[in-house]
Amino acid sequence: MAEISTSILTVEKENATKTFYDLEVAGTDYYHIDIMDGKFVEKNTEEIMFEYTNTIKQISNIPLDVHFMVEDIQSNIDKYIPFNPNIITFHYEACKDDEEVIKFINYIKENNIKPAISIKPKTSIEKIKKFLPLLHMVLIMTVEPGKGGQKLIPETVEKVKELKAYLKENNLDTYIEVDGGVNKETANLVKEAGADILVSGSAIISADDFKKAIEEMKA
Repeated sequence: MAEISTSILTVEKENATKTFYDLEVAGTDYYHIDIMDGKFVEKNTEEIMFEYTNTIKQISNIPLDVHFMVEDIQSNIDKYIPFNPNIITFHYEACKDDEEVIKFINYIKENNIKPAISIKPKTSIEKIKKFLPLLHMVLIMTVEPGKGGQKLIPETVEKVKELKAYLKENNLDTYIEVDGGVNKETANLVKEAGADILVSGSAIISADDFKKAIEEMKA
């Protein structure tokens, strides 16, 4: 059974605290924190995500799954270390070279946080194979990063299958997370391809019953 990481990107500010509490009661496995800087992607969510993360840490013990869609990875890691997230994910495409990728992986580990790399739909699995033994997780974007509510790009499911096969062949226990267009219709598709953790935002947040929406995707 896959785990669910609920993206809080579309949570309304006036209902935020109640929504976070309701998500915990409903059985989400993680809160997915989408930090965008307005440079790496168009949208800027830095201020609201920091505020939401601070609120969550005061009311919940559900693990934080932090996803940086930013150019300045270092300063953002430093900003979120005090929240003690379970996972920190940064984008391969935001790094200038392989040495920088390894630097960030090691820095995250040194702070007792699980490191993960994310890749955009057009980035090949080949680019990150060398880092897999060092990683807790790979986040495969199944939409272009930066906007909620997009439809899953079918071709990205093949990337999940490719990565899963490679991990099995090489006896690696790296987890696969998918993010983008995940709902009750597409959840089985990515689970069957090999996804371990499903990021879903609007499909859960807009549902009348959070618990039912989460259970339908897990089942």
